[in-house]
Amino acid sequence: MSFFQSQKQKEYIQKLEAAIQSFTGRSEALDDSKGFPYENIQELKEFGYPQLTLAKEHGGYGGSLYDFLLCQEKIAQYCGPTALGIGWHVGTVLSLSEKRPWEKGVMKELYDEVSKGALVNTAASEAGTGSPTRGGRPETIAIKKGNQWNLNGRKTFTTLSPVLDIFLVTAWVPEDERLGTFLVHRDVKGVSIEETWDMISMQGTGSHDLVLNDVSLPEKYYVMKSKPGEKRKPEAWLLHIPACYLGIAVAARNYAVEFAKTYSPNSLPGPIRDLPNVQRTIGEMELELGEAHHFLYSVAEKWVRQPEDHDELSKQLGAVKLSVVNKSITIVDKAMRVVGAKSLQRNNPLQRYYRDVRAGLHNPPMDDATITMLAKSALY
Repeated sequence: MSFFQSQKQKEYIQKLEAAIQSFTGRSEALDDSKGFPYENIQELKEFGYPQLTLAKEHGGYGGSLYDFLLCQEKIAQYCGPTALGIGWHVGTVLSLSEKRPWEKGVMKELYDEVSKGALVNTAASEAGTGSPTRGGRPETIAIKKGNQWNLNGRKTFTTLSPVLDIFLVTAWVPEDERLGTFLVHRDVKGVSIEETWDMISMQGTGSHDLVLNDVSLPEKYYVMKSKPGEKRKPEAWLLHIPACYLGIAVAARNYAVEFAKTYSPNSLPGPIRDLPNVQRTIGEMELELGEAHHFLYSVAEKWVRQPEDHDELSKQLGAVKLSVVNKSITIVDKAMRVVGAKSLQRNNPLQRYYRDVRAGLHNPPMDDATITMLAKSALY
C-alpha cells in the first residue's frame, strides 16, 4: 500500500532506499558488538539526508513533516537504531526551520553548520528528573559570570552522542528563575561524553551521557527561555518516533510473509502459507499495519495542509504515537508466532526487532500521559 503524495516523494524514497541497502547487513554485528552505526550515519550524510528538513534558502531539501515520516519509516526497515538516532537531528532541524525561535544571527549560524553536515540534538533528560515531558526541573545549572554563561551538569539519553556536533542543552537559570536552552558545540572545553548506554534494545542509538564541567559560553548561545511550569505544546515532528517503530514492524512483517511463502516442512504438501492459522495471523498483521499507516499519515497530512487546525490536531499526536507503537509491538509478536522457535535464534532478525520495537514504549509521550490527556479533553 502506497502513502506517497507525489512522484517526487516516491523518487526520493527510492533513491534513499538504494543508498541504505548496506544497513541490514550491518545490523546483526552492530547489535552483537553494542557499537554505533558510524558507517550508516556517514552514508546518510553522503546522501544528504541530514539536510532533508532544512529550508532550501539555507542549503537544504526543504522537506515537509510528511516527507520526513516516509523517510524515517523506510530507514527503520533497514536499521531501527540508525533511524531513531538520525530522526532526532532531522526532526530538530524541522522544528527550528518552521519556528525560527532564536535571534536571527545565531539561527543562521546553526543553519550554516547544518548545511555543511553538522548534526544537532537536544540534551534534556537527566537521571534525577526523568523524562523532560514530566516537567521536572533540570539539575544542570547555568550561572552568569561576566559576559559568559557557565554550565555544569549531566544529561542522559543523549542520542547520537558519538557524532553530534551541537547540543541544545536545557538548564535551570537561577538568575532568571526559569528554564533555559543553551547551544553548546562539541569542541568547547569541559564538554565530554561518558559511554553509559547499555541496553538490550536500540543500543545503536549511542544515547550516552553528556557531561558539562564548567562549560563557558558566550551570551548569544543562551538561545531560549521558558517560564517555570510552562506547558509545552505537542510537537508534530515527534511523529518520527512512531514512524520508526512502524518501520521495524514492516520489516518483521516482510520477514514473516517471506518465511510463510518458502518454509515447507515435510509434514505438509506445501509451504506453511496454506495453513489457516498462519493466514489468520498474517491477516491480522495486515489489518494492524493498515490501521497504523492510515492513522500516522492522515494526521501528518492534515498537519501539513491544515495549519489552522493545529490546536485540534495536537490532541491526536500522542494518540498516534500510542496507537502505532503498540500496534507495531503486536505485529512483531505475531511475526514471531508465524516463524516459530526459529525467530528466537540469535542470528534471526526477528529477535532483534522484538527487542528494538519495545523501546518505543519509553519514548515520549508516555502512554499514561496520552490517555490522561485524551480523557481530560473529552471531560473538561
